[in-house]
Amino acid sequence: MADDRNRRRFSDPRAAAEAAFRAATSPKPAAPPQQAAPRPAAAPPGAREVVSLRLDSAVLAHFQKDGPGWQDRINAALKALVPADQD
Repeated sequence: MADDRNRRRFSDPRAAAEAAFRAATSPKPAAPPQQAAPRPAAAPPGAREVVSLRLDSAVLAHFQKDGPGWQDRINAALKALVPADQD
């Protein structure tokens, strides 16, 4: 019971309720305007980019059967299909 006597109580419950209401409903500071995301720099010619690509399992197995370097082999096969004037 000694703890109950040590608790701080407001002398005017109405004033306490109004203070709590004002604190809960006071206008919040405005958020700063969001800036547009910076545009990524264009990749230099010949640079590689990380992509996610869905391939048929038979195609993937064909390129992986010779071991490491299968991604380079897929890149070379696709590059052979690109016309020379688009390099």
